[in-house]
Amino acid sequence: MKTITFDREMVKASLIGLLGIILFSSKAVLVKYIYQFDVDAISLLLMRLLFALPFYVVIGLVHWRKNKNLKYKPVEFLPLVVLGIMGYYMASFLDFTGLQYISASMERLILFVYPTLVLILTRIVYKTIITPQQLLAILLTYTGIFIAFSQGAGGQKLDRQFLTGALFIFSSALTYAYYLMESGRYIPKFGPVLFTSFAMVISCICVIVHYIIAGKPDVFSFPAPVYVSALCMAVFSTVAPSFLISEAIRRIGSSNLSILGSFGPIATIILAYIFLNETITTAQMAGTAVVISGVMIINLKK
Repeated sequence: MKTITFDREMVKASLIGLLGIILFSSKAVLVKYIYQFDVDAISLLLMRLLFALPFYVVIGLVHWRKNKNLKYKPVEFLPLVVLGIMGYYMASFLDFTGLQYISASMERLILFVYPTLVLILTRIVYKTIITPQQLLAILLTYTGIFIAFSQGAGGQKLDRQFLTGALFIFSSALTYAYYLMESGRYIPKFGPVLFTSFAMVISCICVIVHYIIAGKPDVFSFPAPVYVSALCMAVFSTVAPSFLISEAIRRIGSSNLSILGSFGPIATIILAYIFLNETITTAQMAGTAVVISGVMIINLKK
């Protein structure tokens, strides 16, 4: 009789990815909390990146010094500039803007389409094959999401406000899917530390330019809780998960990570329930179990 065994390296890489995804999922909850203080999207994004930037600069420089044999031509960094703009600037700005209109739970549900978009984009651009294992995992996770939200999410109606927010969030998902697809090509070349540090520095520059052009209010004029929450977002929802997810992509690839990302909506539901008092139902809990089952399938090796 055939037995199913765990690939330890796959399990380890998947746990790294899951931790990063859960930390990233807390971002929407922090954003919704900070919005209670009348902070606009670009100002909040600026604070997030300014708090995070020193970490990336220091970590990137230390990594560069430890690896003095690294030799790259300036032109080789051009794709990283594009990915920094797409993945950490555009995707984040669209996401933050959408969260002004919809709940954290709905944001994560809509953003969840990005795993499917990664697989579709990869299939179209690189002619890759979507394996039966991936199809089964996706089927289970979507079934879990359907069950989780069968009783609604936050009681929101399909009005103009919701549709506006949904459009921004879907655009964010599409942009982030492109980033994930292409990052799988360049992370092995540059390494997760250098890749992530450079991309984040580029995105921070973009946000600063956006903030200056938009002529927003003084970013230092908000109450203290805003900065404390923004710092937490920078460290625990930006810096730590960005390196964890980059490392997971290096180990198991962007397609498998996109399936792991299916746990993100459920993590957000739970966090939003605890910290924002958003509703959570029996159906949502049942959906959680199904989604986790789908995620764990990729950890099994016949």
